[in-house]
Amino acid sequence: MPRYFFNTRIGDEVIADPEGEELRNPDRAWEVARAMIHELLRIEGVENLMRAVLEVTDDEGEIVLEFPFAEAVLDDEIDADDGEIPVTRH
Repeated sequence: MPRYFFNTRIGDEVIADPEGEELRNPDRAWEVARAMIHELLRIEGVENLMRAVLEVTDDEGEIVLEFPFAEAVLDDEIDADDGEIPVTRH
């Protein structure tokens, strides 16, 4: 099973995920990234992290997806408006 690393980028600073997580595919990595962003926003607050991006990389360091924290907030607003589950955007 592939291993994905969830690194947080805020401007030029990167907070690396040294262990990663084994997940079945990039779609599952997207789901985990979204959940992680929601949790970080809940703990740290929206103001500090709206410019942050969660960069998900594979075992070889290639970026599989980039998930801006602001996009996760927009997804929440869409979910609240129509009750729909957002479509994967990677």
